[in-house]
This record gives sequence, structure tokens and C-alpha cells, in this order.
Amino acid sequence: MNYELLISFVLATSALAISPGPDNIYVLMQSMVHGKKFGLATVAGLISGCLVHTTLVAFGVSAIIKENDTIFFIIKLFGALYLLFLAYKVYISNAELHLGSEDVPKKSMPQLFKQGFIMNVLNPKVSIFFLAFFPGFLFSKTLSTVVQFYVLGLLFMLVSTIIFSTIAILAGSISEYTKANKRVGLYFKWLQIIVFVGIAIIIFTSEK
Repeated sequence: MNYELLISFVLATSALAISPGPDNIYVLMQSMVHGKKFGLATVAGLISGCLVHTTLVAFGVSAIIKENDTIFFIIKLFGALYLLFLAYKVYISNAELHLGSEDVPKKSMPQLFKQGFIMNVLNPKVSIFFLAFFPGFLFSKTLSTVVQFYVLGLLFMLVSTIIFSTIAILAGSISEYTKANKRVGLYFKWLQIIVFVGIAIIIFTSEK
């Protein structure tokens, strides 16, 4: 079992979860406007949706990996290219963080959980990202690939839950800090680029 690969996976997931994106900014806004409990309900919904994507990728990709080494190489190539594409999209994007809470509608906690879950499950980009991200971090030659995908999925969910929940709890402080430090968006932008490129290299050089 390759524990170094698992540690790399946790570090990469942490960096991605911290970097501003639609999900954690949505959590931040709900927490700022309605309170920490509402932000945590949003987190629970978003993270629960990841289990659906993990299942789809685990059973689909595992079957493909068992069938053909060439197809596995194609999956690795696709994953690396997709992550480089994401790095490029971040590179050409605006580094400024826009935290506007004016248009955040009032919802109950169950409604926020449901909305977070649906937002995640119906977003095909999550499955595509998991498909690109997970195969390069298969960490054991003895465990089945399905089990390994679920371990990676649960680790991804655990790390994201911790970081997103921290964002929800510290929403006010985080908002004030980002407004006071205009360069923080630039730092996060380059963090995302470095992480995406690094993961692409790990995936492309990984072995079955």
C-alpha cells in the first residue's frame, strides 16, 4: 500500500478545497447571510452528493481498468489533459474575489441541504473531475479498484467537509480578510494552477 500517494491525495484535495470555487463561495455566502448552521447544512448537502459521483466513477472506471491497459492509459491521458485545461482556465481568469451577499435567497436548513445535494449530483463536471483525479491515486496492488475508489472518495469528502465547515464557521472573519487583502485572490489563483499541474503530472506518471 502506497501511503505517500494517499498523503499526496489528501494534500491536493486540501489545496483544492481551500481555493475559492463555486461550492465554497456558496457556503461562505450562506453562512455570512443566514448564519453558521445554514452554511453547515449547505456543506452537508454538497458533500453528500460526492458519494453519488464516487459510486459512478468507482464502478465504471474499475470495469474499464480491468479490461484493458491501453484504455487505462487513455483515461490517464484524458485526466492529465483535463487538469491542465483547468489550470489554463484558472490562469486566464480574473484573480479578484467577488463576495456579494445581496442576491443570496433565504432558505431553511433542509432546503439548503437539498439544494446543495442537487447542485452537486446534477453537476457533470464533478464526475468528470473525479474521473480525471482518482485513477492516478490508486494506492494498492492488492485491494480491488472499487474499494480504492471508495477510500479516495471518502477521503475527498472528509477533507472537503473539514475545510468547508471551517469556512462556514469562520465566514465573517474570512470575508473581512479577503476584503482587506486584495492580493489573496492572486495567491489562491496560483495555488490552484500549481495544484492542477502537479496532479496532472502525478496522474500521467502513475502506474496501474
